[in-house]
Amino acid sequence: MNISIITVGKLKEKYLKQGIAEYTKRLQAYAKIEIIELADEKAPENLSDQDMKIIKDKEGERILSKIHPDAHVIALAIEGKMKSSEELADTIDKLATYGKSKVCFVIGGSLGLSDAVMQRANEKLSFSRMTFPHQLMRLVLVEQIYRAFRIVRGEPYHK
Repeated sequence: MNISIITVGKLKEKYLKQGIAEYTKRLQAYAKIEIIELADEKAPENLSDQDMKIIKDKEGERILSKIHPDAHVIALAIEGKMKSSEELADTIDKLATYGKSKVCFVIGGSLGLSDAVMQRANEKLSFSRMTFPHQLMRLVLVEQIYRAFRIVRGEPYHK
């Protein structure tokens, strides 16, 4: 399986980089994983709704340009469906079973994802109703993908 994670914004924190590197290394036994980091648009503090839409649309264009046409796209969004680790594992297992070898997770920037990206998504996934920094979500997502493969294979790790 080929998994790509498209994410908006630079990862600066060393501890997050180390955690992501560790889980990415572990995942290599199960899937080919690629993290595509895209530049975010500069956004001043007080934006109008129109300005926010323009910024999300620009970021969205960059995201959409990186999504493979055959990819099953899972957008991370607060309004998405919450799943347990077992349910995410089941989703990944079913995608592999039914020939979806390309899975693309999308993490938006600080303003979220554009309407165009949300429309392209095959499903929307929420990790919580709380808001998290998108850099932290990258680490959480990579860990959950790793956990999902361990669950699918019946290997120890998930408790």
